[in-house]
Amino acid sequence: MSSLRTTRARLVAAAATAVLAALSLTACEDGTGVHASDAPTPATATPNSPTTAPSSAAPSSGSSGAGSSSPQAGGTTGTARPAAGASASKARVPSGKPVTCEGANTRTVAAPLNRPVNHMLLTVTNTGSVPCYLYGYPAVRFGEAQAVPPVIEASQPQAVVALGPGESGYASVNLSATDGSGTNGHTVNSLTVSFHGRSGNESVGTSAHPSLPAKGVYVDDSLKVTYWQQSMDDAVQW
Repeated sequence: MSSLRTTRARLVAAAATAVLAALSLTACEDGTGVHASDAPTPATATPNSPTTAPSSAAPSSGSSGAGSSSPQAGGTTGTARPAAGASASKARVPSGKPVTCEGANTRTVAAPLNRPVNHMLLTVTNTGSVPCYLYGYPAVRFGEAQAVPPVIEASQPQAVVALGPGESGYASVNLSATDGSGTNGHTVNSLTVSFHGRSGNESVGTSAHPSLPAKGVYVDDSLKVTYWQQSMDDAVQW
């Protein structure tokens, strides 16, 4: 009997254990149980770490949130300052009081023309940084000539020729008579061009010495020049 009681007691204990196990499994499946891995672990303090640092507490350096009135670098509230080097200065525009065109601030080129025949075109280009005025007409001397040829009065323009930096003015030279009526014809190999001042009676500044063709140019006593012109077409029509 004692043995029978012992066996029965063991069976009851085993059955009770099985029931408890079943109940525990059911609780885990319906979400009412807590696994060991789900338990929160206590926070571990790290030396020198901030206690609380939410990322949305303040805008990062260099950014601004909507409605932010925090001062930017330089202490101006709500006003962004340009980055270093961001402000570009305006391009420099040549300025200054106009001067008289002369050899020191211009480049002069002499080119014989095929049409009209027996003509040469003088081109003067402003090489300075301010505007210059071409007054009157070119005072030309070919070779060893002591006097300058006369100007064609009908070629006088309505206004003084003004040259901005890099711009050019023109005059033509009638070298010799096309019908052969000129006298004292001869070939010359050098040319000097002088410039008039505002009064038109005196030469100013330095003279130009444009080169001539290697064979020279033929001139006679009918030699004459036009006034300075703003365009090439106006210069070569005389």
